[in-house]
Amino acid sequence: MRNIAGKVVLITGAARGIGAQTARELAGRGAKLALVGLEPEALAEVAAELGEQHYWAEADVTDPESIEAAVAGAVDALGGIDACVANAGIAPVGTVREGDPRGFLKTIDVNVNGVFHTARAVLPHLVDRRGHLLVVSSLSAFTPIGGMAAYTASKSAAESLASALRMEVLHLGVTVGSAHPSWVDTDLVRDVASDLETFTLMRKRLPWPMRSITTPEKCAKAFADGVEKRSRRVYVPRSIVLLHWLRNLNSSLLMEQALKPLLRKMIPKLEQEARELGRYMSERNQKINS
Repeated sequence: MRNIAGKVVLITGAARGIGAQTARELAGRGAKLALVGLEPEALAEVAAELGEQHYWAEADVTDPESIEAAVAGAVDALGGIDACVANAGIAPVGTVREGDPRGFLKTIDVNVNGVFHTARAVLPHLVDRRGHLLVVSSLSAFTPIGGMAAYTASKSAAESLASALRMEVLHLGVTVGSAHPSWVDTDLVRDVASDLETFTLMRKRLPWPMRSITTPEKCAKAFADGVEKRSRRVYVPRSIVLLHWLRNLNSSLLMEQALKPLLRKMIPKLEQEARELGRYMSERNQKINS
């Protein structure tokens, strides 16, 4: 799939942020887009911006019937599916000890079960066209940080799911990869930063490249390149590959001791801010996913 022109790419979580920007990048390369998400007005706006040959559908990735209907609609409208970017994701606020359990459960449902339901829905069509599935995981999958347990667990699971699925469908001509962006300047990151001042302070004090932040445009270009090249791994920025190679160090006693003074100071503050906030994720995501 070295040339994406004329190919059909389905993207979940396509209404805004990385999903919408990846759609713009792929459309600019000549791809036909199927935009899927929970915000119909925003999806319609992105589709209109891209042009007439694209399709959008409201769907909830945690509901298998919903995502199956969206995939079927995309196939009817565009003739098939050559690639899929399983991008839909959320992040809660709070810790395991004090966070709202609903935040943890919802994060797992969207970030893990949502990938599963999406993969199940698109795989028959990817098999038909010997296509590619890109699962959006995160830097967090191999750099666990206190205060992000739910997100880290979900993105680690998404990475493992992608790796196992790759081996299951390789003989069918389908390839599967995982993407690992660091902090991206999107609504998701900005909303959490706005809610929790400690979140921003802690991120800025992490060692390089764990604190790296990038733009949606650069992230979208990397994702589009990953789809075209059928990449097994996509790192955004590229320096994140160092942390993948050193993933055992990232969760080692050495790293724990290095971060202990920071965590001892910041985690109680984060918990206090989350208690005062009175909700388990950003206001925007809680409204969309309610």
